Amino acid sequence: MKEFLTVALGILVFIVIFQIAKASEYVSALKGEEKTRKQNNKINAFLLIAFLIFGLIGAWYCNELYWGKTLYPQGSASVEGEEQDVMMYITIAVTGIVFIITQALLFWFSYKYQENDNRKAFYFPHNTKLELIWTGVPAIVLCTLVVFGLRFWFRVTDDAPKDSVVVEVTGHQFGWEFRYPGSDKVLGKKNYKLTTGANSLGVDFADKSSEDDIHVSATMHIPVGKPCKMVINAQDVIHSVGLPHFRLKMDAVPGIPTTQWFTPKYTTKEMQDKTKNPNFAYEIACDQMCGAGHFSMRGVIVVDSEEDYKKWLSTQKPEYFTIFPDKAPKEVIADSIKTSKQTAQVLPVKN
Repeated sequence: MKEFLTVALGILVFIVIFQIAKASEYVSALKGEEKTRKQNNKINAFLLIAFLIFGLIGAWYCNELYWGKTLYPQGSASVEGEEQDVMMYITIAVTGIVFIITQALLFWFSYKYQENDNRKAFYFPHNTKLELIWTGVPAIVLCTLVVFGLRFWFRVTDDAPKDSVVVEVTGHQFGWEFRYPGSDKVLGKKNYKLTTGANSLGVDFADKSSEDDIHVSATMHIPVGKPCKMVINAQDVIHSVGLPHFRLKMDAVPGIPTTQWFTPKYTTKEMQDKTKNPNFAYEIACDQMCGAGHFSMRGVIVVDSEEDYKKWLSTQKPEYFTIFPDKAPKEVIADSIKTSKQTAQVLPVKN
């Protein structure tokens, strides 16, 4: 019903505009084309000024209305993202000032220099100095902004600090999977030809470094205040790791690993208190259209305290022992049985 009313309203508006246009043609024929054209020029000049005033008021009102619903009032949740916010504010300030000045002049000139029988148009074909100014100044300003942007880009894509937590992020239609290096601090090799069954990431377990790697899905845990290096991959099409709260984004390209790193400032619990939202969660969004289920490709980052992160990490079992349970040490098997029993005790019994 709502769609029908929308279509009907659109048709009605079109009919009204068409009838007004036809009526204008009839009036022009009765009054004379020249007189009607001059009257229309005056009306249009006045409407341009009105559009300028109400347009600026509307832009200000929309900002007041929706600013609080954006991520900017929260501030950046990463140390590196603070610089990104500063660049964003500078860009908005520069382009905003230029926009207001140029639009105000555009509409004012259209009003002030409307057609007048007592004034002739001044022919101004060329001015080299003026052209150099309006070409050179914007070019210098934009190049400066680009340089600052590249500086930030090279920083977060360069080598991460040596004490960084390393997490491999793999995107596929339509979800995220994460792999952590074990006690050796080295991620094992992968081979897409080995992607089968439980080995969904194609980990090469012939590489000894792979035997202690930890594989988790959907939720990524990292400690607060410590650099986190993300090694990003894709298994099918191009995806993009979007971290809006941390002000970062990096494409996930099949066959070409990419990296970025950042330092989280607040734990998830602190952000829940800061935003007064008990359901707050750091999101990993796919920022690249990747198929019909793109909208559902969402992961969660849990930022823990150092103690909670170590506790969580200690509960994770290497993927090698999941795929090859017969090779798992006795203590790992015992922990798995204990965990299973505890889970069974809390699950409801079906009648």
